[in-house]
Amino acid sequence: MLGPVILAASRSDRMRRLVTAAPVTKQVVDRFIPGESVDDIVPIIEDLTGRGLQLTMDVVGEDITTPEQAYAARDAYLALIDRLALLNLGEKVEMSVKLSMFGQALDGGHELALGNVRPVVEAAAAIGTTVTLDAEDHTTLDSMFAIHEELRKDFPQTGCVIQAYLFRTEADARRLAAAGSRVRLVKGAYKEPAEVAYQQKHEIDKAYVRVLRILMEGEGYPMIGSHDPRLIAIAQELAHRAGRKLDEYEFQMLYGIRSEEHLRLAAEGHRMRVYTAYGTDWYGYFMRRLAEKPANLRFFLRSMVSTG
Repeated sequence: MLGPVILAASRSDRMRRLVTAAPVTKQVVDRFIPGESVDDIVPIIEDLTGRGLQLTMDVVGEDITTPEQAYAARDAYLALIDRLALLNLGEKVEMSVKLSMFGQALDGGHELALGNVRPVVEAAAAIGTTVTLDAEDHTTLDSMFAIHEELRKDFPQTGCVIQAYLFRTEADARRLAAAGSRVRLVKGAYKEPAEVAYQQKHEIDKAYVRVLRILMEGEGYPMIGSHDPRLIAIAQELAHRAGRKLDEYEFQMLYGIRSEEHLRLAAEGHRMRVYTAYGTDWYGYFMRRLAEKPANLRFFLRSMVSTG
């Protein structure tokens, strides 16, 4: 399987230098990450929302080694929220944050991350939107869920992400599928050991459906993070069986992947949210997109050959 190899490469300084220096890289990266600054991304936000889509914005960057970098990440999100307020798009655009960006892995990281994410959640609420806490590798999840629980005391709309490939996720889903909760379900994109996660695609797909059923039959708001046509069809069937209306769940897909499907679902009346990343520290995000889907890797390699 190429996925684990690519994920290992995402942590290699040598591979980072090689990939970022390749002339073809920028044009391929632009498919997934359409800008480096707030000014770059505003036209994208306006275009997608004008097409009937909603967004969740991710300021990319995960290699945080100092508190000052964590504060800068916080401030980048606050700047984005200020711009959304000027655009009057708070109801259509939420934020996704990785707590590692806010210092979670540093000494005293749990409290540091909570202290940094809280003003972002507060500012988002002030313009009528919210924040979803992204899931990272399994060693970080207890901290993420604890911060999620703490934030929901004052901001109950705060969402979180769960990953189908982890053995723990069915229990997490049952706990989280309560009234008022917002839970995004994804397959998972980190290299996890066999002791904690399913390794085979068919096992992960079956786990995804089991967890999705729990969320659909619960009282919360499921967010289906998948590009898989079969899983999308299953999600629609499970929603129908659970008696859910079209505004009681949503689909989420990555910017640059199956864009026509985004528009199709929106045209059918579904809530369709596009996960849109931007920023200068894009390498780790980009490599995970390649690892998740063989078609993404093929696209990258074809581009390298055609322009080499």
